[in-house]
Amino acid sequence: MPADPTTAIEPVEPPHPPGRTHARLSAADWERGALDMLAEEGVAALTVEALARRLGVTKGSFYWHFKNREALLQAALARWEAEDEQALQHHVGVIGDDPRERLGTLFRWASGEIQPHRIYAALLQALDHPLVKPVMTRVSQRRMDLLVLAFRQAGLDHDAARYRARLTYAAYVGFLQLNLTLELPHLSHLQYEAYVEHVVHTLVPRPA
Repeated sequence: MPADPTTAIEPVEPPHPPGRTHARLSAADWERGALDMLAEEGVAALTVEALARRLGVTKGSFYWHFKNREALLQAALARWEAEDEQALQHHVGVIGDDPRERLGTLFRWASGEIQPHRIYAALLQALDHPLVKPVMTRVSQRRMDLLVLAFRQAGLDHDAARYRARLTYAAYVGFLQLNLTLELPHLSHLQYEAYVEHVVHTLVPRPA
């Protein structure tokens, strides 16, 4: 992962891969590492000690950048929220003008973003945390607003667009719970592609 080449620390165990310099991790490295850990193990598992072991460094590198575990969690969540918004804006910007095409493409894109899904699913299990709930509320509202706009542009009236957006988002969250939280048997690649196409066909309005 990226590192700051200007400051060095003593080699630690486990050794770095060949060709990598023994450099102190940047704040961004710690944030990305925290998000990876959240995705795999959940918010409660994130500790400074556990993350340092995972990254193969000592805790000394951590305290160059963060006061404590809560400061790291706050920074990691801010990074995830900003990257989520950038990704949404990017994909909306490159899709084109047809609202039905836009909705279908957004559904397919969201279905393929595995790591953000895992982070979102992990955060759903930690809504009682004071740092997590405000972020999840903003991210979810931003996505809902985008869906409402897309459905309005597809020809639905205001109320129908809101209801369809809520139904669409409920399907997304429910799918995460089934696949990532309850760990039910996963669909094959072909079954998954067929499922996504079924969702698109069901939820995206057909031309009049």
